Amino acid sequence: MRLQGKRALITGADSGIGQATAVRFAQEGADIAIVFHTDAEGAAETQRRVAAAGRRATVLQGDVGDSASVAAFFATAVATLGELDILVNNAGVGAGGSEVADIDDAELERVLRTDLMGPLFCARAFVRLRRQAGGQGRIINISSVAQHLPTPESAPYGMAKAGVGSLARSLSRELAEDKINVNNIAPGLIQTPMTQARLDDPEKREQSFARIPWHRAGQPEEIAGVAAFLASDEADYVTGQTWTIDGGLTMQWGGA
Repeated sequence: MRLQGKRALITGADSGIGQATAVRFAQEGADIAIVFHTDAEGAAETQRRVAAAGRRATVLQGDVGDSASVAAFFATAVATLGELDILVNNAGVGAGGSEVADIDDAELERVLRTDLMGPLFCARAFVRLRRQAGGQGRIINISSVAQHLPTPESAPYGMAKAGVGSLARSLSRELAEDKINVNNIAPGLIQTPMTQARLDDPEKREQSFARIPWHRAGQPEEIAGVAAFLASDEADYVTGQTWTIDGGLTMQWGGA
């Protein structure tokens, strides 16, 4: 087991990629701090699956876009599980349907605070803890192919994800002397609650699959597998990188 004895805090671990990552990390030997915002039932299910893998889990409610909330759930995680070794910034919200000229301030604030400021707030808290512990650790951001591609009618989402890519590069240099690795995973279309409506619509599903050379949606477990590698000692020499997992979507984009 590659993560035996490690402790990971995973935001948005109540469903989708976050839940799959929590379960995979537990299977690899890690204890998990499960952070959720509103889906308490989903977080409880994640806790059940972590326990079934034989590992400890604590469930923490919080808002990654609120720095005070972030400080509070980090403190509780440490008090419950002990020193944290791994941070997975997975929590995020989608946005769409509004051009820049029409988007209102509240929607802009919601997306940027959750999808961009949230990873920064969590990374800041994690780095402070790891430096107190003498360094080392892993930060993994779940970004999106939106950091590479244009996002018409969803500009704030694309801005946030591009910003997360930049954050990882900057942090990887700042934290190199601390031996804290920082990497992104940029998923394409993955079957999660956020994308289920599109996949359930035959026309939208066919349009989406036509752009993806693999002609299918990815599964959360496929992202979790890469996250487990990046969290492990096998990835010690990997930092500042974005791992795009999209069935070839970004390679197809120019000819689609």
